[in-house]
Amino acid sequence: MNWGDGTRAVRAGLPEPDKYEPTLPGPVFAAHYHLPGEPTGPYTYGRDANPTWTHLERAIGELEAPGAEVETLVFGSGMAAISAVLFSQLKAGDAVVLPSDGYQALPLVREQLEAYGIEVRTAPTAGDAQLEVLEGARLLWIETPSNPGLDVCDVRKLVKAAHAQGTLVAVDNTLATPLGQRPLELGADLSVASGTKGLTGHGDILLGYVTCADPALAESVRRWRKIVGAIAGPMEAWLAHRSLATLQLRVDRQCGTALALAEALAAHADVTGLRYPGLPGDPSHEVAAAQMRRFGSVVSFVLPDRARAERFLGALRLAEDATSFGGVRSTAERRGRWGGDAVPEGFIRFSVGAEDPADLLADVLRALDA
Repeated sequence: MNWGDGTRAVRAGLPEPDKYEPTLPGPVFAAHYHLPGEPTGPYTYGRDANPTWTHLERAIGELEAPGAEVETLVFGSGMAAISAVLFSQLKAGDAVVLPSDGYQALPLVREQLEAYGIEVRTAPTAGDAQLEVLEGARLLWIETPSNPGLDVCDVRKLVKAAHAQGTLVAVDNTLATPLGQRPLELGADLSVASGTKGLTGHGDILLGYVTCADPALAESVRRWRKIVGAIAGPMEAWLAHRSLATLQLRVDRQCGTALALAEALAAHADVTGLRYPGLPGDPSHEVAAAQMRRFGSVVSFVLPDRARAERFLGALRLAEDATSFGGVRSTAERRGRWGGDAVPEGFIRFSVGAEDPADLLADVLRALDA
């Protein structure tokens, strides 16, 4: 069905109607199942499969690739999903290309990959720089928009170059969500994300997922999940599925307010280094507009120094000083406090929530002038 995003989000993954049964069945808490005879059914043991996962996996697949035959696998966190792809597809002697400006846990992953004899090459997201180190790689890992710098690369261009030499392409779609970007439609082999962020949007669960169209590829990732046991709990899976119903409502409010915030920040004298892909003047806007359907909830900018940034954060009333993003409550942080990102001391990552836009903008501008 050619449904709109809101309809699809509300209906995604629901089972066929069954008289007297709930429209969204509750979480199934089971370590094992009745299993007489040969184990030929879909559910045998709790580490392998769970009916609650099944509903959520179908739902995410319908959002990531509407109308296509895909498989989705859920994990206990975004890093579990990322690790599952990298470690299931790479072996000693292989080469992988990672973004040098990606999520701050990637350097930890790099150390582990190298310890296993895998060559790791890195390049920035902007300017499609990963193409320069792509030759002979087994896997290309793309993060677009990048976190926290919000640079964007041309997914179609990178996929074309990668596939021409037999390289797999995985795209971290966390910041965009499936309503902002569909990596599989852009040609990628795997779409990977942390469901902890905008997908579920309430800051109350950890979750990750991998979606792909190739059954053999999906099976290799599934096997890794079984080996490592990096599974999602049934309650978390159920909460995630419940939260999908409001995805379009949340994302549209957040993206609209994020653009308004970026426009307001552009006029403030203390703000430099402003980035938001939805701004017409942003360096990434042209590429982002060609492959993204919405531009996300995160705005980044730089204040003159650490003290100025901390005063700003302390003066905010409608944004929590927290490290996650994509939630219904706005969050902001001085990203340099973690030490893992190459950003100035006054760099702010601001995640726009679902507050009334006028209230949030007024609060931010007041805090900047406080």
